[in-house]
Amino acid sequence: MDALNVSIAFFFLVVGMCQALRWLSKRLLSPRAYGCLAGELAGSLQLCMSCLELRMLMDIGPWGGGFGLDVILTLLFLLFAVHGASFDGASANPTVSVQEFLLLESSLAATAAKLLAQGVGTGTGRAVTKLFWSWELTQLHFIQNLISSECSSSIHTSLPHAALVEGTGSFLFHLVLLKSQQSHPIYRVPARAATITFLTYTAGSFTGAFFNPALATATTFHCSGNSFWDYVQVYWLGPLTGMFAALLLYQGNIPRLFQKNLLYSQKSKYKIPKVKVTAHEEGDESKRKRKGGKSNSEPRA
Repeated sequence: MDALNVSIAFFFLVVGMCQALRWLSKRLLSPRAYGCLAGELAGSLQLCMSCLELRMLMDIGPWGGGFGLDVILTLLFLLFAVHGASFDGASANPTVSVQEFLLLESSLAATAAKLLAQGVGTGTGRAVTKLFWSWELTQLHFIQNLISSECSSSIHTSLPHAALVEGTGSFLFHLVLLKSQQSHPIYRVPARAATITFLTYTAGSFTGAFFNPALATATTFHCSGNSFWDYVQVYWLGPLTGMFAALLLYQGNIPRLFQKNLLYSQKSKYKIPKVKVTAHEEGDESKRKRKGGKSNSEPRA
């Protein structure tokens, strides 16, 4: 359990360090620069370092630390709940940034800046986590430090199936993301954390269940077993395709590309204008009857 306690302390340290980075950036940068650069960099750094340490526990913990999958999934849920509460509007996920661009919520320049910050954040997170492992504070870190340079691919199925798994996971995640946008954080944060935990439990044995191109690039692209283009198909094209499908299903269109709704009729079920016209016509008709009654009561010549 000492190894688990060290990892939990590492998680607290990472969150605290990234929160300090956010606080300092808010004081020094404009809101636009903070949202596009510093916020995304801090979120990606926090996400990458936490996920790498958690993946180490997932790979080595059951046989090297003596704790089971239930501990890992509990930590995963709690970590993503903390991430959702502390990210301060950042996504730390390229597919979410592209989705915001397609929804006309972000400009091309802002989206490019976010993608750059996410790449720098995950790259820095991987370097800092490897440095932490090199200190070999626990037996698990000692083992991880030995095998980190000879890691194998996280793809344990055929390429089409792996791409389908990542795409389906991204599709479900983005549906929850879109559906919970207007919800209160007290409901939104646990719902998203529970979704990620479920998807990781379901798809982790096939692809590692990343659903995040930046995180996958920093974590598994350097590992042997598959080519760079294999990784691109599974961890870039798969999640992007899933995001497109979720956005099209939820919106009925892609606002950045076309305005016409392809899936849902835009006719309103409330025919308010017709009711108003009918009432107006009934009023005119009653007036005509009253006038007709008056003219009929006049004596004829």
